[in-house]
Amino acid sequence: QVQLVESGGGLVQAGGSLRLSCAAAGRTSSNYHMGWFRQAPGKEREFVAAVSAGGGSTNYADSVKGQFTISRGDVKNTVYLQMNSLKPEDTAVYYCAADFGIWSPTMTNGVDYWGKGTLVTVSS
Repeated sequence: QVQLVESGGGLVQAGGSLRLSCAAAGRTSSNYHMGWFRQAPGKEREFVAAVSAGGGSTNYADSVKGQFTISRGDVKNTVYLQMNSLKPEDTAVYYCAADFGIWSPTMTNGVDYWGKGTLVTVSS
């Protein structure tokens, strides 16, 4: 069993930055692919970014390319999402995800574990 715990959400003005963190606890002997999804009010959950288990591959949704950066931490199975130039449309609950399977750039092969989410609110 793996528990994913997100942190770093909050309220920020448009144009500001936030850095989300996700740490895994439990079955952490192996590296796994990790990523971020978000769900805005009244919308479906959508893919944001992913990084492969070894850190050699990353992928981003078109809507956040050049704006967000995903990275792995020095501690095994930690992941960060640096969000810059935030816009009101980035307001959402952001979820950390972990996948033990074959690398999928959008994690469409199935997420094995989800965090509980952290709220990001961008005011105009």
